Amino acid sequence: MSDATLRLVIFVAVFAVCAALEFVAPRRRLALSRQSRWPGAFSLLFVGAVLSRLVLPFGLAGIALWAEAQGFGLFQWLDWPVWLTIALCFLVFDLAVWAQHVAMHRFDALWRMHRVHHADPGFDVTTALRFHPAEILVSLAWKAGVVVVLGAPAMAVLWFEVALNAFAQFNHANLKLPRWLDSVLRILIVTPDMHRVHHSVRGEEHTKNFGFCLSLWDRLFSVYRAQPAAGHTGMQIGLYGGRAQRDQRPDKLLLQPLIPDARFQPLNSSSEAQDAAEPPSQFPPQ
Repeated sequence: MSDATLRLVIFVAVFAVCAALEFVAPRRRLALSRQSRWPGAFSLLFVGAVLSRLVLPFGLAGIALWAEAQGFGLFQWLDWPVWLTIALCFLVFDLAVWAQHVAMHRFDALWRMHRVHHADPGFDVTTALRFHPAEILVSLAWKAGVVVVLGAPAMAVLWFEVALNAFAQFNHANLKLPRWLDSVLRILIVTPDMHRVHHSVRGEEHTKNFGFCLSLWDRLFSVYRAQPAAGHTGMQIGLYGGRAQRDQRPDKLLLQPLIPDARFQPLNSSSEAQDAAEPPSQFPPQ
């Protein structure tokens, strides 16, 4: 089975399980119907996948094989056990994705791409697919650089990509986990309740919980918040408007980064955040 086929099979399986669980145990009522939101999310996924294959036909695993053939990267020079190399690569990759996510919120040019993700007025498994193709290309370039610097084995790269995709779908799922299970899981991984806080319109909340896989980075860098102030059923989700059905059209989502955002404030700004009752278009300060 090729890496692309393996990733597709696992993607479809995880998506099906998460979507089914959302029907069985939903956490909150969605602001807009699935029919109005899902086509836009899948359109972004399709365009991003096509562009990724055009830019990098053999994927990140191909980059890893190329780096290995050239003798590039830290782990090419270290004769460590394979299991240890894969485990350390997973940790570094996850930290790199966490850092990229923080950067997406810190800089205006990157935020314009990323705000497509945060403009989703709902929060379900398809929110994990809702990334602008420009952001996907930036992410691809960043991860490719990390792969080359590390000299990561192709197997480590492949399984991290599979894990990242699966975890992103899980922690964006509109899923109500038992409180005890959520408490146990978030010791190690990002749960839906933990990541949902990051999609709040409140500045002191969506500047927290940047993780996708492991929860330790948010705790380590003091950007962890356990629960939203208004509770998970009462919190407001969806920055930068996006509450009308027309805003969920594929063309609207693709063009959204071109819309000026004069009120943008970087992550370390000292200006005051807007009131949560009026969803802001910028990323407010902590």
